[in-house]
Amino acid sequence: MEALGDKIHSKTLAIKAGVNTIPGHLADIPNAEEAVRLSREIGYPVMVKASSGGGGKGMRMCYTDDEVRLGYRLSKEEAKSAFASDVVFVEKYIEEPRHIEIQLIADNHGNVVALPERECTIQRRNQKVIEESPSVLLDPKTRAAMQEQAASLARSVGYNSAGTVEFLCDKNRNFYFLEMNTRLQVEHPVTEAISGVDLVELMIRSAAGFPLPDSILKGVPINGHAFEARLYAEDPYRGFLPSTGVLSGYAEPQTFAHRDAYMGTTIRSDAGVTEGSEISMYYDPMICKLITHAATRDAALDIMRAALDNYIVRGVGHNQSFLRDLTIHPRFKEGRIDTGFIKAEYPDGFRGIKLPAGKQQQALAAAAVMHAIKSYAESQVSGASAHAPPPAADDVYLFLGRKTSKLDAKTGKVVVTQPRAWHAELDTEDASVAGAHAPPPRRHGGGPRRGGTLPGGGPTAGQAPPAAAGEPTVVHLANVDWTPDSPLLLADLPDAPADVDRSERTLRLQHLERHAEGFALQVGGATLDVYVRAPFAAAQHKYTPAKVMRDMGRVLASPMPGALISVAVEAGEEVEEGQECAVVEAMKMQNVLRAPRKGKVKAIKAKAGATLKLDDIIIEFE
Repeated sequence: MEALGDKIHSKTLAIKAGVNTIPGHLADIPNAEEAVRLSREIGYPVMVKASSGGGGKGMRMCYTDDEVRLGYRLSKEEAKSAFASDVVFVEKYIEEPRHIEIQLIADNHGNVVALPERECTIQRRNQKVIEESPSVLLDPKTRAAMQEQAASLARSVGYNSAGTVEFLCDKNRNFYFLEMNTRLQVEHPVTEAISGVDLVELMIRSAAGFPLPDSILKGVPINGHAFEARLYAEDPYRGFLPSTGVLSGYAEPQTFAHRDAYMGTTIRSDAGVTEGSEISMYYDPMICKLITHAATRDAALDIMRAALDNYIVRGVGHNQSFLRDLTIHPRFKEGRIDTGFIKAEYPDGFRGIKLPAGKQQQALAAAAVMHAIKSYAESQVSGASAHAPPPAADDVYLFLGRKTSKLDAKTGKVVVTQPRAWHAELDTEDASVAGAHAPPPRRHGGGPRRGGTLPGGGPTAGQAPPAAAGEPTVVHLANVDWTPDSPLLLADLPDAPADVDRSERTLRLQHLERHAEGFALQVGGATLDVYVRAPFAAAQHKYTPAKVMRDMGRVLASPMPGALISVAVEAGEEVEEGQECAVVEAMKMQNVLRAPRKGKVKAIKAKAGATLKLDDIIIEFE
């Protein structure tokens, strides 16, 4: 750990061990101007990195001299705060790289085994978001070469226990040593899933002096494919900024019920939280690691979508919808990725998922059924008739989207065909629906019900054949499982095409919140507000005045809870658009806040050292 825990020292050892390394200056840099000089010498782009850093902290990618100066300062400050060491260095940034790592397990008898690789290319802020194994890029020859170099480095220092050697790999499969993590990593379950090796058990046995078992000394084969998605307490609609608060509702995906059974697949949830846990500003924002394993990459990805749809998180902002969107992105599904994937594919940030028409119709149909179930439940004095089907509902208008002000939604009628089976008739006079991909409002409460079993996840969506113009669209829902206090609705889609993924044959819809006139729902990762109104109420809705939003153009507010590290301007000072005004630290990451426009500072509302809440005003402009 002493030899390899420091990035500068580990790179020096890697060169001696014959490991491919990235060009750079492997020594502490005394000041920002020296960092600029070295960056010019190496050639842009470069990466300014903390020698003791990790988890994306203390790292800045730089394309210009000014970016190096800023990156040098922020990297040193982050590293000192997180790792008690502000030593930084600079190295060449490999463009369009893929992040691939080799898992090692070693004993104190001289044995080192390199297991199959993990690919950790999908990242934001240099922190991993989705991992998978094996990599779709590597061929057997490249895999063997990476494994041999990783094992050579471990042997050179007499390494004992689990560890990971990380590489950057270009599109031509040229690879370069990045660092070695002298510990068990967050993504180790991916390796365990495809190898059948219990890394924690082997670590304990190795520490007790036992040699590695003969079963793995001859090599570890690859069995199927596995993914890991990291569920973070961060708001993807606000640039992935950290979110804090109390988990007012929390339930991990359970083992799938019979309707969602997948043969030969695994779902694993590794979490350090439960319902009622507090997500604070002082620690990493990870809530849970969600792992899926199946015989093929497509099947493992399909079950990941189903598991994400079945994951209940309430009370804090989180990236569940963003993860869901990644799993259906064409480039990701095809494996055409690099570490700049998120920045390239979401240049303006994540704006939510826009559902296709079929999914929207299913959400509207489900809302009509939910309205019928709720209305029937409210008509009962007790739950004695809970298993009886609700009566057919009267015609209602279904509005999708909070900003809908005209009657562009569908008329719905719920028809009961047999107990727990419904079809919803939707008038197709106007198929346009507004607001289906709008960012979700801040939610509080709405946690899973107590008592009983939370319905499981597994194989969402499908629709009836499209109706002719002017005819109703019929969405069939069978085996509907929902009560007014349940956070999750499950229903079979008997009309789903036979060739769709298993996850597309079940409607899995989360009930986030009940409106006075409808429901806040989540389906397919998209958050929808569905309003259910009687015909007269729907006709009067167009007279409702629009809500006036608060003008934030004259203030600089904290985009997250955190500590105000510095304020770079004073009252009366003229500022330019984009000028640095303050730095806020949250979850060990420093974030520069810049002037939203050209103007003059009217007042400083918070001083350096202050603890800020979300949207606390730091600076007011004239």
